[in-house]
Amino acid sequence: MAPRRPDLSREATAWAERRLLIGVDEVGRGPLAGPVVAAAIVFPDRHKRIAGVRDSKTLTAARREELAPALRTQAVAWAAGAASVTEIDRLNIRVATALAMRRAVNRLLPALGTTTILIIIDGLPMPELGHQHQALVEGDALCYSIAAAGIVAKTIRDGLMCRLARRYPGYSWHTNMGYGTADHMTAITEQGPTCHHRRSFAPVSQLSLLR
Repeated sequence: MAPRRPDLSREATAWAERRLLIGVDEVGRGPLAGPVVAAAIVFPDRHKRIAGVRDSKTLTAARREELAPALRTQAVAWAAGAASVTEIDRLNIRVATALAMRRAVNRLLPALGTTTILIIIDGLPMPELGHQHQALVEGDALCYSIAAAGIVAKTIRDGLMCRLARRYPGYSWHTNMGYGTADHMTAITEQGPTCHHRRSFAPVSQLSLLR
């Protein structure tokens, strides 16, 4: 079955009301290492969709790298935010995700001035976002702007994990992006966790206790 193609219907409704829609998505809730990264993006009235924009998880890395620059160029504005491993361990991953989203939105808003906006985030409502918003479950498969935000966030986070992989070559972060793959779990068992591992995540804490 082909991946669902997110549409611009929610954006069109906002444009008809003389508002701009800000799509917000995050990547990196599940990995054992690295930050959680969010992006917020807003497109102009009557934006013509860029072919291939879908849930970032259904796209190859090469396709995401092709799409991300075009999305950033055609957007009215975009911004990214992150929450660190320290914040994830201190706050928990849900609250840290909301923090990353809030940082992305706060960085984007000054570019919009007094324009009336509608914020839609992927997933469930997050009061910690600090802004009135709508939440859309599976939003990255339904809403074009959310899917675009996911692609931008994914390329940013993957780039960061590839850079970290060069500093910590034993963990294969350039291929697993911090997720708990077999080679990653073996590396944690044999070498122990790094400062970029999430100590509050059970696989990391349990494996580190075995050393």
